[in-house]
Amino acid sequence: MPVPLVENAPAKVNLTLRVIRRRDDGYHDIESLVAFADFGDHLSFSPGGKLALAVRGPGAAATGESDDNLVLKAARALAARRPGVVLGAFDLDKRLPIAAGLGGGSADAGAALRLIAQANEVARGDVDLYEAARATGADVPICLDPRARIMRGIGEVLSEPVVLPPLPAVLVNPGVAVPTKAVFWQWQRAGPPAAALDLAGLGKRSASADRLLQLLSAQSNDLEGPAIALAPVIADVLTALRPLAGCKLARMSGSGATCFALFASAAAAREAAEILAGKYPQWWVRATTLG
Repeated sequence: MPVPLVENAPAKVNLTLRVIRRRDDGYHDIESLVAFADFGDHLSFSPGGKLALAVRGPGAAATGESDDNLVLKAARALAARRPGVVLGAFDLDKRLPIAAGLGGGSADAGAALRLIAQANEVARGDVDLYEAARATGADVPICLDPRARIMRGIGEVLSEPVVLPPLPAVLVNPGVAVPTKAVFWQWQRAGPPAAALDLAGLGKRSASADRLLQLLSAQSNDLEGPAIALAPVIADVLTALRPLAGCKLARMSGSGATCFALFASAAAAREAAEILAGKYPQWWVRATTLG
């Protein structure tokens, strides 16, 4: 039997998230600096035969009907744009929590498109891949090539990759799913809009962690308040993160409920994760490095 093709689907973390406006079509224009964790879901692909998906792993039970999974939606979207493309069977090891603000489903879809492209000798930069990603979901385009970038529009407008210094971090999800649509619906403009994200000083080369923290501290996540209104436990997570030794910044990712904290060192992040996991065993806690 041929050896299956494999791809990692790394967790997406919104280091900043500015909501610019609610559009007439009900979507929202945003601006967000996105980084990726060094872990996530794991997807394998056996080309040939009927399109299928098997899901296993810690998060499998929460994924719902497999026919609605973004992996299959992405595969169908690409097949519609490339008649004759070879599909096949996917096996998803679901390790990330669901509806958590980590883009797990979008990361899976991006990995699926990369795998189909590899099997069919489609270039990673092919426009059909991007269009299929865009048709699958707002966060899928940035997960198609998971490197730090600024995403704008509803997620379809991407900057060139941004080189970030390694960011030791802890991710915490309190075990609640927060629907993205409900959080955006809850959002209301409070005061003047925040200033546009200014990455002057980052450029094409790696910035110092201190410079990046300055830039991040001048920004926020505009969905944090609306998400807390729907799931007050998010505020408890942030309260638990901020006083930990070595914590430089704590914020919610995406539309929640996962929060992240950036630390001075990987050792400090690991120690913080151990403390939190011991104190809150019901929470999902992971030490990681973002970049």
